[in-house]
Amino acid sequence: MMWGGYDGWGWTWGMGMVHGLLWWVLVILGIIVLVRLLGRSANPASGPAGAPGETALDVLKKRYANGEIGKAEFEEKRRDITQ
Repeated sequence: MMWGGYDGWGWTWGMGMVHGLLWWVLVILGIIVLVRLLGRSANPASGPAGAPGETALDVLKKRYANGEIGKAEFEEKRRDITQ
């Protein structure tokens, strides 16, 4: 060591490497989040309610076909939906 210089790898090199790694992790996570948000907004009709583009009347018809509701209830709800 001459003139107060530093010779060796030391603490600052390790921290620089950690910061660089953290930067790339954040960039990759940001890209993943962006892709997922764009994918979700491209098809807003899909979701927990049913298939993409499925209307309330389609769901009602399926419930009637599966026997979950009777004819009177089906007709009543169909009138409510179509009004």
